[in-house]
Amino acid sequence: MIRVQADDFDPGAELAAFSAGNGKVGGVCMFLGLVRDYLGDEPGAAANVRGMTLEHYPGMTERQLAAIEAEARDRWPLHEVLIIHRYGRLEAGARIVLVATASSHREAAFQSCHFLMDWLKTKAPFWKIEHTDGGDQWVAAKDQDDCAADRWNKK
Repeated sequence: MIRVQADDFDPGAELAAFSAGNGKVGGVCMFLGLVRDYLGDEPGAAANVRGMTLEHYPGMTERQLAAIEAEARDRWPLHEVLIIHRYGRLEAGARIVLVATASSHREAAFQSCHFLMDWLKTKAPFWKIEHTDGGDQWVAAKDQDDCAADRWNKK
């Protein structure tokens, strides 16, 4: 299931409903992404972040997320996949993304969740503006994100 929405979500409720009633599920893995209140790799290393605005193209975004989900389902034996990604203005500490995968075995759940996050970070059509004490700035793609996603490319 894929949802792109402005509204917040309850991770506990989402996870409780995620694989309810599916006795084949032996492992669930989840990632919850939040808006940090700082730039860079370490707290206090740069300007404070007050919030972030995420933009996307409706329709195109959902199609790309569906393609990423289909790739994960092709690579691992998954029973369920959940991707919730928010857009709009989000304050520091707000939830941005929830990805959950369910499989009969934990390793497939772990790997597929990691794969989905790496590919969402690099292939999903979202654009981010960070609102900092020093002004607003677009978030540029990071080489480390591309390197993380590259490991999933089929050789």
